Amino acid sequence: MNHIKNLEEKILKNKALYYQGRPEISDAEFDKLEDELKKIDPNNFALKIVGTTSSASDKVKHDKKMLSLEKTYKLDELINWMGKEEILSTMKLDGVSCSLVYNLGKLIQAKTRGDGTYGENILPKIMWISDIPKLITNKNKIEIRGELFCNEENFFHLSKEMISLGLGKPTSQRNIVAGLMGRKDNLEFCRFIKFMAFDYISNEKISKEEEKFQRLRENHFLIPEIEVHTDVKTIERTIKNAQEFMSEGDFQIDGLVFTYNKLTHHEEMGETSHHPRYKMAFKFQGESKITILNSISWSVSRNGILTPVGEVEPVELSGAMIGRVTLHNYGLVLQNNLKIGDEIEIIRSGEVIPKFLSVVKSSNNDFVIPSFCPSCNEKIEIEDIRIFCRNPICPGKNKEIILNFIQKIGIEDLSGKRLDELINSKLVTSISDIYRLKTEDFMSIDKVKEKLSAKIIESIEKTKTNNLIVFLSALGISGGAFNKCEKIVRSGFDSIEKINNLSIEELMKVESFAEKSATDFINSLNEKKKLISELMELGFVLSVDLTRKTEITGKKICITGALTEKRSVIEDKIREGGGIVVSSVSKNTDVLVTNESDATSSKFKKAIELKIEIISEENLLNLLQ
Repeated sequence: MNHIKNLEEKILKNKALYYQGRPEISDAEFDKLEDELKKIDPNNFALKIVGTTSSASDKVKHDKKMLSLEKTYKLDELINWMGKEEILSTMKLDGVSCSLVYNLGKLIQAKTRGDGTYGENILPKIMWISDIPKLITNKNKIEIRGELFCNEENFFHLSKEMISLGLGKPTSQRNIVAGLMGRKDNLEFCRFIKFMAFDYISNEKISKEEEKFQRLRENHFLIPEIEVHTDVKTIERTIKNAQEFMSEGDFQIDGLVFTYNKLTHHEEMGETSHHPRYKMAFKFQGESKITILNSISWSVSRNGILTPVGEVEPVELSGAMIGRVTLHNYGLVLQNNLKIGDEIEIIRSGEVIPKFLSVVKSSNNDFVIPSFCPSCNEKIEIEDIRIFCRNPICPGKNKEIILNFIQKIGIEDLSGKRLDELINSKLVTSISDIYRLKTEDFMSIDKVKEKLSAKIIESIEKTKTNNLIVFLSALGISGGAFNKCEKIVRSGFDSIEKINNLSIEELMKVESFAEKSATDFINSLNEKKKLISELMELGFVLSVDLTRKTEITGKKICITGALTEKRSVIEDKIREGGGIVVSSVSKNTDVLVTNESDATSSKFKKAIELKIEIISEENLLNLLQ
């Protein structure tokens, strides 16, 4: 499959360059690529594309109307709409809606939403999009609905190509998709567009919305990550994840879509002329303002990627004073020629960190990007839209790797500042070194006495007995967030031995893993195997209790004040429920448990200040059921 994919990409790229009069390879070399693909996949769509213009402007009627969505910006309205039913969530992509029709396994029709009743025929454009299957195994007549979108990396390359042809720079990822769907020439630009499927319409017997996504996966469509919800807590967690994705993700979303899981409810609730009653969009209220870019600072992540953040003239957005905005990556900085003194538009619409939108007025200052890593001063490498530090012992990168592990595994009182001192004194150079530290090592750190030192050592030792899912998510595996690791373990890979032997093919069968994400995960896991082996030799004991998934699984929980039961008993119950007990309140804490009703304790005050959820002991026990 990888070889076919590579051939498709090479053929589409070189076919596009040929049509533009800019060939990079000879006709003979191109013919050789096509001949090779014909031998292994004679019906491949890449072999059938002819020309780069379209005269098609005909309207095509939808068999079933493509409606809009009812939306809300308030959690309580969403909860009231949900009632006591099971609902399913997906990210709401900010692109262009599209309908694909298949019959006898062949793609026969592609159309935009249009006015909901009639859409525009875009089949010639869709043929350029490599991740839309042109042939599927299902022989029934089915309709696949989804969103056409452009991710950051493709937008970067598409912009370069359009500028090189004198066509001007596209304004945004969302606008370029709509623009390409309206063009009658340069259809080859559509190869930079992606498609994510969210609906499966057929006469097949399907009882739940989540089964539709399973059918989509089986037919090799790219699908969004789905979550099934029965209560408010998991919805709040999904909304929080979506907010983080808005700041850090590689494609644009403008909220979430929630759908009743049981299809019988769809039939009972029906539709209005505008929207289905069984779906609800949850969107983030956005506000944008103009400000001045004062500086661009670069930091190195645990993956070695240099990340730019803009320091701006402070402005008030959505009730908060904003002085920093995310600039995503090198590609965005280059594409917008961002310079100190630029007048820029920024937006805050749910993101953890507000983000840059556009340059309003360019300054006369020089465009500057780093030539060396800000942490280790080694030369950097530019790769597509990102800048990398390849130094394997870069202290900044190393610190982020170790700090991520400390926070995820639940080691208390070992802050970033203390870790800096341990790294600078050469006491810690890797995650495994943490478990070789002695009391006297901590006493060499500024302001750490014997009592605190012993406490940190005890906290480190406690984390050796841990949950397999928590352990995996702490390793910093690419695409290995807690919910992804949980799905892997719950799919039967419930021991370190099974995890170490996990293959890409096996992982692709796990929900939410496509070929690329599975490949990235396995490649990253292979790089961590030496570390895993070292930690197991240092005494790690990992358990899996699949029957005890609770509402606090994976959450960091702090306790303050008197309880009706012994604190040690409550702490054990939290750990049994998959929670992580922490002794202090910080921005990484998820929940504070207390029976107090006023802000007398410092932990209570800090939890209120940081807007951390505060619950009673009784509430905690209910969540543990």
